[in-house]
Amino acid sequence: MSHDHGHACSHGHEHGHAHSHHGHVHSTPGPDDWNRAFAIGVLLNLGFVVVEAVFGWQAGSLALLADAGHNLSDVAGLILAWGAALAGRLAPTPRRTYGWRRASILAALANAVLLLVAMGALAVEAFQRLQAPQPVSGWTVIVVAAVGVLINGLTAALFMAGSKDDLNIRGAFLHMAGDALVSLGVVAAGVLYLQFGWGWLDPVISLVIAVVIVLGTWSLLRQSLHLAFDGVPEGIDLLEVHAFLRSQPGVTGVHDLHVWALGTSEVALTAHLIMPGGHPGDAFFLEMGEILVRRFRIHHPTIQIEIDGIDDGCPAPRVPS
Repeated sequence: MSHDHGHACSHGHEHGHAHSHHGHVHSTPGPDDWNRAFAIGVLLNLGFVVVEAVFGWQAGSLALLADAGHNLSDVAGLILAWGAALAGRLAPTPRRTYGWRRASILAALANAVLLLVAMGALAVEAFQRLQAPQPVSGWTVIVVAAVGVLINGLTAALFMAGSKDDLNIRGAFLHMAGDALVSLGVVAAGVLYLQFGWGWLDPVISLVIAVVIVLGTWSLLRQSLHLAFDGVPEGIDLLEVHAFLRSQPGVTGVHDLHVWALGTSEVALTAHLIMPGGHPGDAFFLEMGEILVRRFRIHHPTIQIEIDGIDDGCPAPRVPS
């Protein structure tokens, strides 16, 4: 059961807190599983960065060197996401009543920005190399990049289970999946270079991959920025939430409805319900809490009951009355 103590704007009326017996709708890996996944991912990718940088320099391959730099940025991204996941588990304090849960949102945002910056640097370098194509060691490129596909693909698989439910984990997953795609492109460049001797192919494939990754990262950037400004989390329709609350027995009106993300995997709600009949009893809130979790994945609802609708100055979203 989750005990929720968020506050709506208050003017002295009684607050009813809806509680949920089921903390999560889907079974996802626990904190220890994520710690293991992050540790494995960081060690694998850090080792591969060293190998890729050395062989990339020896082979004279921009694609390998750029991929090594990208992998290094992804190691930083993994560490950032890992730190945010750990920070989100810290207990609330009198100074931080929600703890550090928002760290996961900020980490997802930082990861998106980091990935975009890395792809921008890759594009600049590729354009420079296009102006003066250089020969590369095809077999070295192919072998090293193929190892990268394996390592990055394995690391991405570690985060696949939570990529749909947690934006912070999704950021880590996109980084690793993007790395696997980059490495796959490098393999293709090496094969075609051996076959046709096209020196321009290495930077061209780097540019194409950079564009693909930027397009894939844009959604992460948009969603994390939206949550950072307390936007309604994706997948939750505020009109449906309002309609659900309004349809409850004894409720004649709903106002001051707010829904926002505490972190990348937890959602809070505050609302004022006008109930002329008075407090409906604890069973009302327990049942409402269960439905809010099951239907909307809202785990931290705080409900304030009003006998008459009193305007206390809290801005309300434009939803049907």
